[in-house]
Amino acid sequence: MGEYPKSELVAAHKAITLSVRKEVEGLKINRLLEMVVILLNRESVTAKELADRFEVSTRTVYRDIEVLSSAGVPVYTNKGNSGGISLLEDYTLNKALLSKKESEGLLLGIKALGATNYPEADAIIGKLGSLFKGNQAHDWIEVDFEGWNSKVNEQNKFSKIRGAIINSLVISFDYVNANGGQSRRSAEPVKLIFNAYTWYLIAYCLLRTSYRMFRLSRIKNVQVTEQRFTKREMQEYDYQVTHATLVKLRLRCDGKILSRLYDTFDSECISKNEDGSYDLAVELPEEEWVYGYILSFGGHAEVLEPEHIRDIVKARAKEIAEKY
Repeated sequence: MGEYPKSELVAAHKAITLSVRKEVEGLKINRLLEMVVILLNRESVTAKELADRFEVSTRTVYRDIEVLSSAGVPVYTNKGNSGGISLLEDYTLNKALLSKKESEGLLLGIKALGATNYPEADAIIGKLGSLFKGNQAHDWIEVDFEGWNSKVNEQNKFSKIRGAIINSLVISFDYVNANGGQSRRSAEPVKLIFNAYTWYLIAYCLLRTSYRMFRLSRIKNVQVTEQRFTKREMQEYDYQVTHATLVKLRLRCDGKILSRLYDTFDSECISKNEDGSYDLAVELPEEEWVYGYILSFGGHAEVLEPEHIRDIVKARAKEIAEKY
C-alpha cells in the first residue's frame, strides 16, 4: 500500500476532528438545555443527580454550570447537606434560549397537542409552563378540533383515530362519500392532515385495497380494533387525488357573500367588476357538493360557466321552489 501525502493525512485528521467536535458540541448543547429545564422545574438538584442522569462526572456537571453562568443563565450552587444547584426564582427560559416569537410558537404547538386529547399533553404543559412566566399573552389561543354541535361520540373520534395511528391498530367506521353512498370501512390509519379548513384521514382502505383520503366529518361510529398492522409502502400521497372530473367554474356574486368567497378561495381567484359584483374563477372536482355549495349562495350567485352546471343548478333550484 502506497504512502499518502502528509498534507492529505493532516487534512483528513482535521476533518475528522471537526466532525467529532461538532457532534460532541451538539450533545453538550442538548445536555445544557435539558439541564436548564430540570432546574426550572426543581428548586434545587445535586450535582450527583445531574451526573447520574447524563452519565457524566460531577466535574463535567460543574463545568457545565460554569458555561451556563457565563452565558447569562443565573445558576448558583449552595454547599452543605441541604445544598445543591438552583436557578434564580424569577428566571424564565425564554429570556436566554428562546425568543418571544419562538416561545409563542411552542405554546401554539402545546395548545394544539392538548386539543387532540393527547394523554401526556397536560404533563408537558406543566413541565414547560415555566417557559411562559411573565408572558401576559399566554392565553391568546384556544384550539378546538370539534364542531359547535359535536356530541360525546364525535368528540372522541379525533382522539380514537390518533391513538390508532400511534399504535398501528386497524379501525372500522361508517363512511358517507361525496355522492351520498354509505358503507362500513376497515382501514389502516396513517396520518391526519388539515387542508383547506378541513380535517382528512389518510388510510389504507381494506375494502378498496388502496390508500384513500377520508374526510373526517363524514367518518362516523369509529371503533379501534385489536388488529395490528405494519405500514405498507406508499408513494407520496397526492392530497388532490379525486375520481371526479375537474371543471373550470365561473360564478358572478354580489358583495353580500364576498366574505364566504374569501373563507374558501385564494384572493387571486376573485376579481371585482365595475358594477360592484365579483367573479370567482376556480377549477374544482365536479361532485355533488359543488352543486350544493353554489345553491347555498341563494340568489347572491349566478353560474356563468360551464353551461351544464348552470342547467343543473337551475333544475335543483326549481325542485327546491316546488317543495315550498
